[in-house]
Amino acid sequence: MTTTQINPYLDHNFAPVRSEITTDTLKVIGELPANLSGMFVRNGPNPQWSPIGKYHWFDGDGMLHGLRISNGQATYCNRYIRTKGWEIENKAGKAVWSGIFEPPQPDNPHGGYKNTANTALVWHAGQMLALNEGGAPHAIQLPDLQTIGEYTYNNQLVSAFTAHPKVDPNTGEMMFFGYSFAPPYLQYSVVSATGEILRTVPIDLPIGVMMHDFAITENYTIFMDLPLTFNPERMQRGEPAMMFEGDRPSRFGIVPRHGDNSNIRWFESPACYVFHTFNAYEDGDEIVLIACRMSSTTVLKADNSATDTEADIPRLHRWRFNLTTGKLREEMLDDVPAEFPRINETLCGQPTKYGYAGKMAPGSLPLFDGVIKYDLKNGKSQTHEFGKGRYGGEAVFAPSIGATSEDDGWLITFVYDQNTETSELVVVNAQDVTAEPVARVIIPQRVPYGFHGTWISEAQLSSSTI
Repeated sequence: MTTTQINPYLDHNFAPVRSEITTDTLKVIGELPANLSGMFVRNGPNPQWSPIGKYHWFDGDGMLHGLRISNGQATYCNRYIRTKGWEIENKAGKAVWSGIFEPPQPDNPHGGYKNTANTALVWHAGQMLALNEGGAPHAIQLPDLQTIGEYTYNNQLVSAFTAHPKVDPNTGEMMFFGYSFAPPYLQYSVVSATGEILRTVPIDLPIGVMMHDFAITENYTIFMDLPLTFNPERMQRGEPAMMFEGDRPSRFGIVPRHGDNSNIRWFESPACYVFHTFNAYEDGDEIVLIACRMSSTTVLKADNSATDTEADIPRLHRWRFNLTTGKLREEMLDDVPAEFPRINETLCGQPTKYGYAGKMAPGSLPLFDGVIKYDLKNGKSQTHEFGKGRYGGEAVFAPSIGATSEDDGWLITFVYDQNTETSELVVVNAQDVTAEPVARVIIPQRVPYGFHGTWISEAQLSSSTI
């Protein structure tokens, strides 16, 4: 008797949905707040066709799930991001590209890389962009989530584009970077408040690394040169091209916002990996960074860290980089595994008291059974539990209209109930996170687990330039 092992990322609520729907007013359990008006949009992988060979969660075509809230009512729609790769495979009626666990495809007539645009979203200069760190952003029309196409800043974009750009809420500038496994390994760009790339500069790294996120302060940008390295020479020896090198230090580079490689300062700490940062800010002579730190990672089969029993377990940490003395201090703030951190984005780069992250459920899959609210100033936390058999995703903070304090707003995420095999959007009072959701919006079809989302306020929707 033979058994076929089911890929967990194609099963249960990781499995794709292929129907694109638009709904009328949805059923609400509880009451949507009167001071919450706008649109929650979440990105995530959703393969259009059965994959070629092994499938990793990172491989799927991007699909957007959007829920519009207005006057206490809600509507929902979901749409594939129609990238060039999606269009080619849609026309072919099958998968054309293999995934990251398969050998490269040098003979693929359409090129070896498919930009899925499946990871995150950013609102900047009056438009929303869907992001994947290996290529260009895609402009998305709101509120119908139609794909406009690749967005290259009038062909001024010369690098890949991180999935996690940072927008300064005071200046309106947006900072992003692109990493590469061939020189230049890192390029850093600043975009004006009106959406023009002001400058792109190379930052020297000794080797190609997977750099998923970074951080900004009022005056500085912080890069993380962490030892998840890409080495083609290893691949030629039959070893993994991507590997976590635990004997290499982690390096944090701090550069003035409009600086370059000539004035970057590097700080070293023990080997670690960080997928996502909460925030960073300036405190006297120090730059403070708060992020979810892993001691090592086995992502993308970077498995030489398999002897580390703490591998792939992210926990809240804080780093302090003293620009005067050159000293670095690192400390763990909480031992509860947590990821997908978010803050009130109106304070990006400024000191924040509160942060929010998904509480990781036990097991090998990236499931979140609650949301943790951190009081970063007092070292305390509270947790909103989704309930037995219920799992959510990244909780995005939506400020109340006319908010008067940092946590005056709502935490929004999709939750899947394994008991009923249904999906819903939950709205939690950020000032009372241990309470039941103030509203649960029932979605008429399943919303698969995904990556990152954003909240677009009604004012931003009205100012959309697309």
